[in-house]
Amino acid sequence: MTSPNTRSNRKSNPSNIVFIVGTLIAVMIIAVVLYNAQSTQDQDLELVAIPEPVAEAVVQAPVIPEAEIPQAVEPLPAAEPDIKMVSEPPALPDLDNSDDFIRERLLLINDKPEFTKWINTDDLLRRTASYADGLSNGVMLSKIFPLSPPEGKFATHSSDDTIWLNAGNYERYNRTINTITSLPMDSIAKMFHFTRPLLEKAFSEMGYNPRQMDGIILQGIDVILATPIIVEPIKLTRDSVVYKFADPALESLLPLQKQLLRTGPENTKRLQQQAAALREALLNP
Repeated sequence: MTSPNTRSNRKSNPSNIVFIVGTLIAVMIIAVVLYNAQSTQDQDLELVAIPEPVAEAVVQAPVIPEAEIPQAVEPLPAAEPDIKMVSEPPALPDLDNSDDFIRERLLLINDKPEFTKWINTDDLLRRTASYADGLSNGVMLSKIFPLSPPEGKFATHSSDDTIWLNAGNYERYNRTINTITSLPMDSIAKMFHFTRPLLEKAFSEMGYNPRQMDGIILQGIDVILATPIIVEPIKLTRDSVVYKFADPALESLLPLQKQLLRTGPENTKRLQQQAAALREALLNP
């Protein structure tokens, strides 16, 4: 089965999904939100690269973090004579045939219609691995993990020749953020530990070892947690149909962080609370 990869040119299934196994969902978390607001159809803020003449292009490979997420340890059952109290956990399928197995268990965690629609896709774990890899670098791989689009259209208002981000835009993301914040992060972390062998296989197909997988997951969460909370009105500039943040400090943020800013301060706080809860659950199983 073909593996979606951040470094490949493979096309991914456009179905709506979201499965963030373990941190991944946090992460996707996260993210989440994050997808359609970038499209030029909504004329959202985008990071636009303006080509400049250079003598020679230099590409620097991203640093691959390493970390260790502790293994979950199952408590030993109290001894009771002649009674077998513990049932064996179900055996994991192979990665190529894991979608139904994973989907059924995710629906036990959350069966809300929006979440159900997100995970109704193929190659859930491979997509999760690729999406988490992107999030760790502050980018959102919308073709690999498309999420629910924001409702309504992007809006601004002008005052004294200054363009401002309309605070009414923040509500456009409520549906997605409500779904994300309804996910119990302790259960997501348990799902991560349970399916870890399959996730390690998905990451290994991208060339990562288990410690790099853990580092990628935790770094994606840290990118979310490092996003500033902006409560003041946000000033914009506009090049053609593309809006940018007027503040260079905001415009220089990672694409993921800029997308979080577009969801508004309250929504960003809610997402960061989920990310922090997931991080805690992963590191303290």
